[in-house]
Amino acid sequence: MYDVKSMKAEEFIDHNEIMATLEYAAANKNNAALISEIIEKAKLRKGLSHREAAVLLDCELEDKNKEIYALAEQIKKDFYGNRIVMFAPLYLSNYCINGCVYCPYHSVNKHIARKKLTQDEIRQEVIALQDMGHKRLALEAGEDPVNNPIEYILESIKTIYSIKHKNGAIRRVNVNIAATTVENYRKLNEAGIGTYILFQETYHKESYEKLHPFGPKSNYAYHTEAMDRAMEGGIDDVGLGVLFGLELYRYEFAGLLMHAEHLEAVHGVGPHTISVPRICPADDIDPSTFDNGISDDIFEKLVACIRISVPYTGMIVSTRESQRARERVLHLGISQISGGSRTSVGGYAEPQKENDSAQFDISDNRTLDEVVGWLMEMGYIPSFCTACYRAGRTGDRFMSLCKSGQIQNCCHPNALMTLKEYLVDYASPHVKELGDALIEKELVNIPNEKVRELVARHLKDIEQGERDFRI
Repeated sequence: MYDVKSMKAEEFIDHNEIMATLEYAAANKNNAALISEIIEKAKLRKGLSHREAAVLLDCELEDKNKEIYALAEQIKKDFYGNRIVMFAPLYLSNYCINGCVYCPYHSVNKHIARKKLTQDEIRQEVIALQDMGHKRLALEAGEDPVNNPIEYILESIKTIYSIKHKNGAIRRVNVNIAATTVENYRKLNEAGIGTYILFQETYHKESYEKLHPFGPKSNYAYHTEAMDRAMEGGIDDVGLGVLFGLELYRYEFAGLLMHAEHLEAVHGVGPHTISVPRICPADDIDPSTFDNGISDDIFEKLVACIRISVPYTGMIVSTRESQRARERVLHLGISQISGGSRTSVGGYAEPQKENDSAQFDISDNRTLDEVVGWLMEMGYIPSFCTACYRAGRTGDRFMSLCKSGQIQNCCHPNALMTLKEYLVDYASPHVKELGDALIEKELVNIPNEKVRELVARHLKDIEQGERDFRI
């Protein structure tokens, strides 16, 4: 029985409710009056229910689809402006005891080189990332209580935050590790992590159990209920995601939104981020063996409908996607992207060994500087800002600012100042020229005169060698 406030996975992600939702959406995909009504509701920027959103996803009316895309683009501008937050993944260890059939880290894969970074190797990786210009990382590690215990993760976080190299510093560490206990989430929170990220992979319980034949991750309920335990442990910024291609995308879309609704209903705060990865090639993994792959057109529609349905959430697209695919969805809802990424353990300090331990093949192989330049050429502000997290604007405090539109009064100035740091410290001459022109153009768009004057002063201070200003 579906119950959005239930703490049981199979009740807040109810299979029968999803099937009824898909049936309802299919029956109304050409119902112009209903679709118009849903679009009008979406214009209020309060979000949509999973059932309403499913109708928009299924909509076959060309004129209404144009309205959906236009609204997604406008909502993205309203909440996140033209800023794109930059980050990079950092893989600590690919030791894993799970049997996930879509991931090369699965324990029966004998081809992949197993590796776990020492603290000294982590320092080398972080210095390499700092030398690129990164300020925000997403930690990744396989599930292995012997090789990757929580103590190792905590020590690694402490190491990362401790490293100050030249003008470099990692200011926010997000963590993507396996579902764990309330006690361990409390420890992660005390370690000062940013967002706790955990992809569901698939919300279809039967498929989930087939895709995870053994290991701790095979427990569907324990995995699906992880965000509730994280919230109980004090982590109020959590990130959801599914791996599109494992199951029918309509089913995953409904489940993802039901999960967001559940977090909002129970904890008063929805997901800080939603990621939309698609399955891609990797060692021992052939995406063609999964017959639910989605086209770029469907991917684009999914991003637009998620943005409309959960207008406040950050949306992430990684270097799994090609430059072309990323260009298609940036304006429709994406607010964070990775750049210069390596998906191997130790791939930054020694990139030539990347494929030895990579989790998946990267489609966008450009350097961070190339990605930054590309974004600016399209009119976006690449942002290295971590101010909200460090100022305590997380969870419901962040969401209240975001939902009211006030977050832009902080984010736009901070984006300009962190971009200036990047330009002075790391950018190529061409990218620096592009960035300085963009900052000059965007400075006048800060509405508050006092803030505008403060930012202008700090931009000059940054040129003189000072760092880490924030509003």
